[in-house]
Amino acid sequence: MSAELTRLSATRLITAYRRKEISPVEVTRAVLDGIEAFDSAVNAFCVVDGAHALDAARASEARWQRGAPMGLVDGVPTTIKDVVLSAGWPTLRGSLAVPREQDWSDDAPVTARLREHGAVLIGKTTTPEFGWKGVTDSALTGITRNPWNTDLTPGGSSGGAVAACALGLGALHIGTDGGGSLRIPAGFTGVFGFKTTFGRVPAWPASPFGTLAHVGPITRTVTDTALMLNVLTEPDARDWHALPANGKDYRVGLEDGVRGLRIAYSPDLGYVEVDPEVAQAVAKAAGVLAELGARVEEIPPPFENPADCFRVHWTAGAAALLARFGEPQRARMDPGLVEIAAEGAACTTADYLQAMADRAALGERMGRFHQDWDLLLTPSLPIPAFIAGAGFPDSGPYAQCRDWTPFTYPFNLTQQPAASVPCGFTTSGAPIGMQIVAGKYADALVLRAARAFESVNPFVMPERPLPPG
Repeated sequence: MSAELTRLSATRLITAYRRKEISPVEVTRAVLDGIEAFDSAVNAFCVVDGAHALDAARASEARWQRGAPMGLVDGVPTTIKDVVLSAGWPTLRGSLAVPREQDWSDDAPVTARLREHGAVLIGKTTTPEFGWKGVTDSALTGITRNPWNTDLTPGGSSGGAVAACALGLGALHIGTDGGGSLRIPAGFTGVFGFKTTFGRVPAWPASPFGTLAHVGPITRTVTDTALMLNVLTEPDARDWHALPANGKDYRVGLEDGVRGLRIAYSPDLGYVEVDPEVAQAVAKAAGVLAELGARVEEIPPPFENPADCFRVHWTAGAAALLARFGEPQRARMDPGLVEIAAEGAACTTADYLQAMADRAALGERMGRFHQDWDLLLTPSLPIPAFIAGAGFPDSGPYAQCRDWTPFTYPFNLTQQPAASVPCGFTTSGAPIGMQIVAGKYADALVLRAARAFESVNPFVMPERPLPPG
């Protein structure tokens, strides 16, 4: 029964709590048992606070017994990525350079909203140092592994969150995404990761990577993400980039399907080398949406590879981040992070202004594109997961992170909503993701299409961490 409880969606948990079929305490204990059993194999958590979680679960249980839940996710086990502030827990950001002994009394907006709605916060999930790369390992917390094959990476930078999600170690998970850090690991582990339109989910403090960076949900079902967004999109005055709160219930219209939608499908964006098994699975998934009534047409989006534009923005952010630290602290940091920060420090003002102009032009082109097309489909990644502890695959044209994440970062530049939807497996059992992108502010449309796909292709999760082979 304990294992079964960890497989229940947040939506199902809320229904069961309301009917008094199960208790938040039972569920929280089951999740903590799961962490004890499985986390040594995947290293998803850097903080687990069982005592605090059980206290919160008991308080939630009392509210449900009175028929007076605190909010939309009262009693639901939830995790927070270790780049997001959570009062009472250190937020070390995967770095040896961040002092543990300091004031940790602030919640980030998403953490505050989850607490206000009664979520049971279990702990914090692992990240590479400051979330700088697309895999999850650090000198502070070690290597995080893929639950579908523990020899493989779960991707990153929200690698701990997706590993926990896939194994049922919490129903709701907070990740971040500055160049794909929700969608990359979701694609590698077969869970649902959603980067909303920039500003839809308030964030604070501001990311060193500026307006590339988003905070968002990782879940095992699309409906749970819709539920979670009702909480996360509530306003917070500390984020001056945040969009005005619209009071939208993202569950409304979720089952409306895709009939009549105009969907562009690009297998390679016109410039990406894609693994044949990945290409085949995503093409088949695009065909499913066509069978459900969408008008799907293979067509490339109107841009060339924006890698240089993204590189300037990303490395400049890294340079600004590392400028806050002295040489002794930088000497303890990931050499790759130090390297890209040096690259960013060498950028001139003219370089940055040109990158800003290139970004604006890209955003304009995609705005015009979505006048004709409701959605764009691509692979989430061009390859399946590779060996854990490595920064890139050992073969193919993928020597830099930007080379093997070409489908995700363009839509950080354009600030559009984009999700990774599980759509199959390779013959060796590695998950494959399809990316669904909509025009700016059309977040609900991404969810609607993802739910339509999920309704005929339910997402599959591992029962336990799977060894190699």
